[in-house]
Amino acid sequence: MKKNFILSVLMVVGGMTASAQTYLNPNAPVEERVKDALGRMTTHEKIKLLHAQSKFTSAGVPRLGIRQLNMDDGPHGVREELEWNTWSPARWTNDSIVAFPSLTCLASTWNRDLSQAYGNAVSEEFAFRGKDIMLGPGVNIQRTPLNGRAFEYMGEDPFLAGEMVVPYIQSAQKNGVACCLKHFVLNDQETDRFGVNVNISERAMNEIYLAPFKRAVEKANVWTIMGSYNMWKGVHCCHNDELLNGILKKDWGWDGALVSDWGGTTNTMEAAMGGLDIEMGTYTDGKTKESDFGYDDYYLGNAFEKLIKEGKVPMSVLDEKASRVLRTIFRTAMNPQKVIGNQCSEAHYDVCRQIGEEGIVLLKNEKNILPLDIAKYKKYSNILVVGENATRSLTQGGGSSELKTLHDDSPLDALKRRYETMIDYAQGYYSGRAMYDHVDKLDPVKQAELKAEALEKAKSCDLIIFIGGLNKNTRQDCENGDRESYDLPYGQNELIAELAKIQKNIVVVTFGGNPYAMPWLKDVAGVVHCWYLGSEAGKSLVNVLSGVVNPSGKLPVTFAQKYEDYPYVKFGAEAYPGVNKQVYYKEDIFVGYRHFATNNVKPLFPFGYGLSYTTFAYGKPTVEKTGDAVTVSVTVTNTGKVAGKEVAQVYVTYPQMEQARPVKELKAFAKTPLLDPGESETLRMTIPMDDLAVYDEEGRGWDIAEGMYTFSVGTNVNDIKGKADVQIDM
Repeated sequence: MKKNFILSVLMVVGGMTASAQTYLNPNAPVEERVKDALGRMTTHEKIKLLHAQSKFTSAGVPRLGIRQLNMDDGPHGVREELEWNTWSPARWTNDSIVAFPSLTCLASTWNRDLSQAYGNAVSEEFAFRGKDIMLGPGVNIQRTPLNGRAFEYMGEDPFLAGEMVVPYIQSAQKNGVACCLKHFVLNDQETDRFGVNVNISERAMNEIYLAPFKRAVEKANVWTIMGSYNMWKGVHCCHNDELLNGILKKDWGWDGALVSDWGGTTNTMEAAMGGLDIEMGTYTDGKTKESDFGYDDYYLGNAFEKLIKEGKVPMSVLDEKASRVLRTIFRTAMNPQKVIGNQCSEAHYDVCRQIGEEGIVLLKNEKNILPLDIAKYKKYSNILVVGENATRSLTQGGGSSELKTLHDDSPLDALKRRYETMIDYAQGYYSGRAMYDHVDKLDPVKQAELKAEALEKAKSCDLIIFIGGLNKNTRQDCENGDRESYDLPYGQNELIAELAKIQKNIVVVTFGGNPYAMPWLKDVAGVVHCWYLGSEAGKSLVNVLSGVVNPSGKLPVTFAQKYEDYPYVKFGAEAYPGVNKQVYYKEDIFVGYRHFATNNVKPLFPFGYGLSYTTFAYGKPTVEKTGDAVTVSVTVTNTGKVAGKEVAQVYVTYPQMEQARPVKELKAFAKTPLLDPGESETLRMTIPMDDLAVYDEEGRGWDIAEGMYTFSVGTNVNDIKGKADVQIDM
């Protein structure tokens, strides 16, 4: 009797009884846990939930046993551990991880199953490191090929980006790790990112820039979203009432927590009333001994609490914010289904490699110089590899996406494993250190010496594999700065051209998150674009070059012949990068391929383009309208000699309407399984009627036009294999 009495007292004191403290009952519905916890908290405890307590954590409620939220940068892997209050590395010895391919690479796979595998694997590494929120993925639109952060995003088309991000989010959050979708919204350039005001039509805003975020909210129920630095309608997006409270929370019915970008909060009243829920990174490292400004001095700290106590902001505003944060805590840090996870497992390296292999895009293959299979490479006695990216770690640099890896497999090492003594190497050029917000001054003498060495070695080789492109240096693919030129940097164009004069058997392999000019294209036999491939870069690349894997990647962006062909360029500096902190999206909805296809501008390589080592034939597509959807079916047959995968893409041409519309818009896609020679697969792609709606600015809503729609099925936006029409009457 005495023993039972003591046990019951301990349970009550310890807060273990579900009826007394629902928030500690992991099996209770989340909304009950939120309501119960909120009712037990003081005003100050609610305030503490809403702002940082360190560089990458926000507070819980220790008195009630409610855990803090641990965040870290993604989305390509878990950032190395930093000190509690500074940007300095903590120098842990157990925080080396797998670097997964960039999101542009993932988008290039056009493979939803790989997106699901990516989200699962990367979230397992976040969970193992004790993280609750992964700061990513990103779905900002690649409006300009100069955007320093485009490699973190999923291309120029909102449908592709939205479809590819959904399985990533679903699988990550199934593991109890919240995705923090970023950067909401219009953070489409790094130049003046902290203060540029974006002027845009409502139609472009809704059809292009908000669309992938909306898909992630409605189809994946993303748990957290990060606000962007820039302004819209003169108000910072991290606390923009119309954007956050109006569109995101009211119109879309989103129930998650809005997290500021680090340092993106600028005003207490706007932060209080504008929809921000968690304020991170404001002003300082938080050490009061180094600054008079500490964490309680954040805009959503003491100043906000004062407004609440004075009645200038209703308690309901505070309760709503605190509820959203509590909901996030119960979904992640206090979620009994959250996985333990693992780090650097063989399964994760396999996922990394597979995404890299399917994301690599074969752009040119003259006279079938690729693949370099066993029978073919025997005719070469000396293969010269040229280029810094053959050995450079491309997991370093880039800003917040920089990763500390357990190991990186370089292209040169992988080539040596495959082709052994036939491989020689010349660096050819150098680019300096990958440092955030700093560009090394390069020595022209050293640059000339490296070039001369490569040209001399080229005279005695049978084949050149040039491995270059962009890197994650500042003003390349790196946050807080855009590229300064559409050309490849560090003299690569000139080097490639001179190498091609010496040896016609030359394959150019490039890394990078953006398109670029290719003035040497006609002089080289092959071109392969890799994006950033992560820890298994070498293995992924060499498996494709050698034919172990048949390339199946398709471009998620348009490669223009010259920079001036991009749609915004003709509008001058007002359209990019802006004048007096104002930028105008004057090309409206005609972003990327929408402009090239509609205005008959011939690209270097069109959106959706990618070659294979085999060939595919398309049957006649059929279209069937049933209820609230249209289904497009097409049979794809491998007519070549090796197994491969193909991506069928469906583009819609609308009936004529008052508003100008692109001649084609991507509305569906599907990737075949691996097809053996002669094997066929019938793909059925369903398009909900809502996906055919267009935004009506006058009515401020969505309408579906009546009339004849054309559904074009092709291998890319310009290579259409068949069409089918259907009448749509509402």
